[in-house]
Amino acid sequence: MQIGPYKLKNNLVVAPMAGVTDRPFRQLCKLMGAGMAVSEMVASNSLLWGSEKTRRRANHDGEVDPISVQIAGADPQMMADAARYNVDEGAQIIDINMGCPAKKVCNVMAGSALLQNEPLVKRIVEAVVNAVNVPVTLKIRTGWDRSNRNAIAVARIAESAGIQSLAVHGRTRACGYSGDAEYDTIAAVKAAVNIPVIANGDITTPEKARHVLAYTGADAVMIGRAAQGRPWIFREIEHYLKTGTYLPAPEVSEIHRVLVAHLHDLYAFYGEQTGVRIARKHISWYTKGLAGSASFRHAMNQLQTCAEQLDAVNTFFSELASHGQRLTYVEELAA
Repeated sequence: MQIGPYKLKNNLVVAPMAGVTDRPFRQLCKLMGAGMAVSEMVASNSLLWGSEKTRRRANHDGEVDPISVQIAGADPQMMADAARYNVDEGAQIIDINMGCPAKKVCNVMAGSALLQNEPLVKRIVEAVVNAVNVPVTLKIRTGWDRSNRNAIAVARIAESAGIQSLAVHGRTRACGYSGDAEYDTIAAVKAAVNIPVIANGDITTPEKARHVLAYTGADAVMIGRAAQGRPWIFREIEHYLKTGTYLPAPEVSEIHRVLVAHLHDLYAFYGEQTGVRIARKHISWYTKGLAGSASFRHAMNQLQTCAEQLDAVNTFFSELASHGQRLTYVEELAA
């Protein structure tokens, strides 16, 4: 798949997820087989650009190309300014967020709330495309609610404005993350435009990825929640799409190794206090479905230092290894 001058190594993309797709997670997913990873959204409000959080989100040191940064907001000029700011900080692709369903985002008419105002959609995408000399992409949902599905109209606006690829989450804003993704709508969008279309929503297994690609005709799939604590899903899907066969589930020893490396990256990136707090959810995701993990996660949430976390993780996995346990996926684990 090609986005502007960037040819991705495959058609597997990490979805932007607030509080999740930081630089350590993006790097890990790319290492594990993802062709591209989109950053968590950066607010377009220039007052936030000097904040520690925004500076951290604009930190791409050592990140594998292409570097895609998502911006969010509702004012065309501010979005254009945010695009320029992030390109100056190293972004190689700018992604516009019109898909986030969170109330705090939609209440300021950003994210998927923008789908209610097609003229504003046009002004924003044109402003951002004209502001930078890098590819601009867009992420949307199928509409505001089930009575107002306008993904095709928005896709055509985007294509006309110069958007170079479009990711579609197969739910309306009103659906949040409930119900099943609407792959029919994604297929209709793909048929209506000539730019690459990325299908997103409920892609949790290699078989589902192949089904969605075939059913929608999409150029790529975007994976979000299914990669939390399971970054190797990208190599599993890539292998299955190429060969039709499955890679074996990771050994407990590999899960341990990947998790510990991820924790060290988090601590280095955030510092101890924030790093420990951010690490808790990742530890929970990695250990879901493993024997004794419920009580382990409860105890983990009480720990306050990097050393305590690492010691607890090492002890937990040493006990698993002594019993020779492998990770066996169950349906809820991949959900």
